[in-house]
Amino acid sequence: MELSRRDALVALASAGIAVGGIATLSADRDPPAVADDGPDAEAILSTLTTVAGVVYPSAVANVDTFVESYAAERLRRRPAYREGARATVSDLDDYVAVHTDSERYADLDTATAEAILHRLGVDSAAPERAGSISGRVRYYLVNDLLFALYASPTGGELVGIENPQGHPGGRTHSRRPE
Repeated sequence: MELSRRDALVALASAGIAVGGIATLSADRDPPAVADDGPDAEAILSTLTTVAGVVYPSAVANVDTFVESYAAERLRRRPAYREGARATVSDLDDYVAVHTDSERYADLDTATAEAILHRLGVDSAAPERAGSISGRVRYYLVNDLLFALYASPTGGELVGIENPQGHPGGRTHSRRPE
């Protein structure tokens, strides 16, 4: 199953970023740029893409474009989220620099990236905006990506949710059975 820019739009609508997200994504063919948000925005996007490679099911394709489309707009529209994600990525990169040969989480291969998340206990941590690195990684990175995936029609279809919240359902779901 391939994630599309339409899936990112639906996920943005579910996150309450519908109007700006639709206008931005429909106006451009490429994912929205975040260069005006500073070099840290690119680091956040690449880290989110690496995390998505770990937490998304292997059945989905086009993860990079989906994550960039969804997260770039979310970073642009939600300054508090951007600051929290930026601090979390910085702390995660510091942890990676101490425990691996790499300087950034985004540079890790999928197996090592998964091992780092497991070592931090992210899979069992409670999501927290402030607090431990595990809780913040869970809140800003893992849970946000999982929300985006399962709020989209393609992600919802993976788990049997044919009409995720915020998605009108399309033509086949609005017709009465004959």
